Amino acid sequence: MIEHPGIDRWIANFQARDPTLSSDEERALRSVFSEVVEFGDDHDIVHMHDRMTQSHLLLEGWAFRYIALGDGRRQIVAIHVPGDFVDLHSFPLQVMDHSVATFSRCRVALAPHRQLREVTQTHPHLSRLFWLSTLIDAAVHRQWLAGGQRSALERAAHLLCELYVRLETVGLAKDFTFAMPMSQIEFADALSISPVHTNRVLQALRNEGAASWQQREIRILDWQRLAALAEFDPTYLNLFPSPR
Repeated sequence: MIEHPGIDRWIANFQARDPTLSSDEERALRSVFSEVVEFGDDHDIVHMHDRMTQSHLLLEGWAFRYIALGDGRRQIVAIHVPGDFVDLHSFPLQVMDHSVATFSRCRVALAPHRQLREVTQTHPHLSRLFWLSTLIDAAVHRQWLAGGQRSALERAAHLLCELYVRLETVGLAKDFTFAMPMSQIEFADALSISPVHTNRVLQALRNEGAASWQQREIRILDWQRLAALAEFDPTYLNLFPSPR
């Protein structure tokens, strides 16, 4: 059985939403992983059109889902932090309709689909929790789509709020500060704006006294101000402890 803090963070994601997770179920969750592999920065973990036989849990580093366009441009459609499955949905889908790549050097635990199938067949409660995980993924996508109606400043504020809450849930952010392994160019890709515009937006957040980005660290200077700029409502992250 593989032991790693990233797996602990993944289980913490479940426990934050369902405190009834039993020790037997936790052992079953840990049993789905076969090995740990490493990827360098800016490296694809999975490719669009891959036929998948395993899913990937992010243990260390940050990754992102993206759709590549014919002219080489890419649209980032999700950001993943340690404790996230980057492609749990590949278990029922099997064929990927997008790619997943790394922002930074990453370590990933492999979960063969045969193991996921066995666990979901023998543990109905865990099957519901896996389902919940994919539903939260969909909720995050809806918020990103809603970003099309927000200004660039509002989108940046919303993404910083979201990342802080997700990282705090798994113990990787505290005191309104977290490490940011993304470059500002990559952040611009996630916001669908130019790097020059991104620089102006980050300057505006700093001038507003809401947040600052220095030396790959985000410091939220005023949470209430940042959340107000974003109209941030964390309901979609479903952090309500309740039996599922």
